[in-house]
Order: sequence, then C-alpha cells, then structure tokens
Amino acid sequence: MTHPHFQLYIDGTFCEGADNATEHSINPATGQPWASFACTSPYDVDRAVAAARRALDDPEWRDLTQTARGKLLARLADLIEDHAQELGRLETIDSGKLLAETATQTKYVADYYRYYAGLADKIEGAVLPIDKPDMHVFTTRMPIGVVAAVVPWTAQMFLTATKLGPALAAGCTIVLKASEIAPIPMLEFAKLIDQAGFPAGVVSVVTGDAENCAIPLTRHKDVDRIAFTGGPETAKHVIRNSAENFAVTTLELGGKSPILVFDDADLESAANGLIAANFGASGQSCVAGSRGLIHRPILEDLIQRITEKARTILVGDPLASDTHVGPLCTTAQIDRIQQTLTTATAQGAKIHFGGTPLETAGNYMPPTLVECVSPQTETLKVEMFGPVMSLLPFDTEDEAIALANSTEFGLGSGVFTQNIARAHRVSGRIRSGICWVNTYRAISPIAPFGGFNQSGYGREAGQEAILDYTRTKTTWINISDAPMSNPFVMR
Repeated sequence: MTHPHFQLYIDGTFCEGADNATEHSINPATGQPWASFACTSPYDVDRAVAAARRALDDPEWRDLTQTARGKLLARLADLIEDHAQELGRLETIDSGKLLAETATQTKYVADYYRYYAGLADKIEGAVLPIDKPDMHVFTTRMPIGVVAAVVPWTAQMFLTATKLGPALAAGCTIVLKASEIAPIPMLEFAKLIDQAGFPAGVVSVVTGDAENCAIPLTRHKDVDRIAFTGGPETAKHVIRNSAENFAVTTLELGGKSPILVFDDADLESAANGLIAANFGASGQSCVAGSRGLIHRPILEDLIQRITEKARTILVGDPLASDTHVGPLCTTAQIDRIQQTLTTATAQGAKIHFGGTPLETAGNYMPPTLVECVSPQTETLKVEMFGPVMSLLPFDTEDEAIALANSTEFGLGSGVFTQNIARAHRVSGRIRSGICWVNTYRAISPIAPFGGFNQSGYGREAGQEAILDYTRTKTTWINISDAPMSNPFVMR
C-alpha cells in the first residue's frame, strides 16, 4: 500500500532532505504507518536558517509596511479557516486527538493570526523627553531577527500560532521545527504559508530528530530567538544550546496543574470541570488539571458524580463524531501511565475506574480516577499525559493553597467556588501563570499564556507577546547647528 508523503518546506520550496532520509508516521488509532515524511539533516537546517537570515534583510520583506504584513497574516488566517477540517483530520490521524477538537481548534486558531494581523501596525516607538535641548531622541521597535520556533505534537496548530503570529507581525523570519512524532499537519500547513504569499525564506518548516534537526537549529549562530514548547528535560538542553548564540529564549513546559474544589462550589460544574481538565483531549494537554484538590466534606459526593458521568464516556475512533476519548499518541505514554499507577496503588491509592489499557489495536487508555491518600502519591507528581484524574482531600483553605503550590510546576490552575471573595483570594495566592475560576481550558488570542517555575518563562498570546519579538532601538539626532563640543567628555 502506498502512503502519502509529505516534504519539508525550505526557502519557499517543498523538498526532500539533503540525505533523502524519511520516516513513517504511525496512526495511534491503529498502530500502523499511514504516511511518510522527509527528515532534515544539519545541512538542511543551515539552509533554512540562511534563507531566514537573507529574507530578514531582503527589501521584499524588510521594507514591507507593518500594515502590509498584517494583510499577509489576515490572508493566512482565511486560508487556515478554509482548510480547518482538512488540517484537523490530518492531525487526528497523525496524533490520535479527536477530530471534533482538532478541526474546531484549528478554525479558532485563525483568530490568533487575525489578532496579530491587527496588531502588526500598532507596534510603536516613542519620542523621549530627553534632558538635552539640542537632541531629538526617539525609540523604534525592530524585529529581533531569525526565530527558531519548536513545537510538540500536542495542540500544534495553536502552539504554532502563538509563535508565528507575533513573530511575523513584528517582522521576524522563522524556522519552524515540527515534532518528529506527528509532524504531518505542520508540513501540510506549510502549503498555506506558501499560498498566503509570504516571501521565500520568511517561514521554513522542518522536522527531524534532536541530533539532525533540533540541536543544529537551537544552537545555530544565526538564530536570534528561540520559542520552545516541550518538556523540562529537553528545555535544559535548549538553554545550553542557546549559550552558543545568546538567543533570547522563551519556554512553555507543561506541568501538574491543581484544581481546587471547595464545599460551596456547584458540584455539577466542578465535576464537569474536572472531567474536561483530565479526560478532554484524552488528557494530552499541557494544562491538564491532573491534581484535583477536594474539600473533604464533598469528596465522596464528587467521586460519585464523576464515576456516573464516566460511564457515558465513549472511548474509540478519534474520527468518529460521538467519541469522547481517543488513543494516546505514543505507546510510551501507555507505559508511563501503567508504571505510575502501579507505584500509586502500592502507596495506598485507590483506583475507582479505569487503570488498564484497552485490549485492542491502537494506544487506548480509558479514563481513570485515582483517589490518593497522600500528597506524595505518584500520580500527583508525574505528568503522565493521559486521561488519569487524581483526587486528594484537604480540610482548610490554607492547606489547599499549600498543596496547590507544592509542585515544581506552575502553568495552569483552577478554582471552583461560589464565594467571590474566596475566588479572588485563592486565585491570587496560587503560583501559576493561568488560573481559571469555575471553568477550565479556556483560551483566547487576547489572553497571555505561560507559566512559573519549571513550567517555563515568557508569555505567548496577548499584546505583550508581540513585543517579545522586537528589540528597542534608540536614535539620537543632534538638532543644533553648533559643532560638537569637547570630544573627550561624554554628553
């Protein structure tokens, strides 16, 4: 059987890698290869970065007005919206995520590009009220340069938009490194970049393993900025690589997000929020609320509600419209979950439902609920990237906050309470970059996204993100007709 093949996109051309290396992409729903893709060599990385550096200084991109850059982004947004179903289907086959989510999310991602299209000509400098009357001094925002954008296979259209949108609006050029695990949607997305009319070299899309792609890219001498989403261990290597080029680096690294449910919460809403946070996207989300901290008086009631709702959750084909939970992207995730659950039960944790992979083709793990007896329970510490919910009781508000903050991560968090004073008080004390109150997993191009601690640093989305892709330039103009004074004294 002939599988579809997807090429790299370098310097405005679709191509194979220099050494003609290819890999097969595995459909997680079947465990079988379904497509092949070209892999990048270090030579190809050099070519992509060189193209980005050339494009940065090419008048075709350099001299494009900020308004014109915005129009290009708006055109790309329209193309994404028009092809959302197709891109979503490719992402579902490639990663196992539900088509209902991938297609909807891809369509919404178009608004991220529209948002930055609108901001492109709002990047402003300032005239400084300088303390020297013979000087006119002003600042301008310059593109930071060549950007290495590294995205994982999870929510890749969203994570790409939060990088490409502000970077292109700011006038940067980008080499986008797609995950070698499930890169097909990104390689297809490159066709839309090409159709939108961006000059050659402004965006290249590559993929490959660490040695041949990620390392040569993130340590490349001509890369000025790195925007990375992935795991903390890989991020440490990225930081070390950036020592070679002094690239400004932002990191979004996932976590073990807490959800605090108080006894005055709407329990129906809280149960749905916990299910959305843990079983939505099959638990494959960087903001999965996998540490449920529950006020002790309502723990039993909440477990019963979640258990009843879990009976209606359909695990199956991610392309089917009635499926709630699809397969996990890799077999490694299944192994990690099983090992973590084994340790947790040995520690005294109780599994209320799930816990065992389905005996079928594909990487299927059913929704699993774990009742923990200690903050040290393994499922409360390990990011499993699967549909596993862990619940732990607390007795006081201060204890709940202490438990929420007792982690090395700090990306997302949630609070369920009908007490508005408590909502403000508790959300303000949780150390996380995002806090949802009486809801979960809501996103917007207007709202910054990022974490504290080992969940990384820097923010994506929102107005401030576009400034992170610029550097301030200060220009001094002598407006006096008098000659310069003593050259040996600083003005």
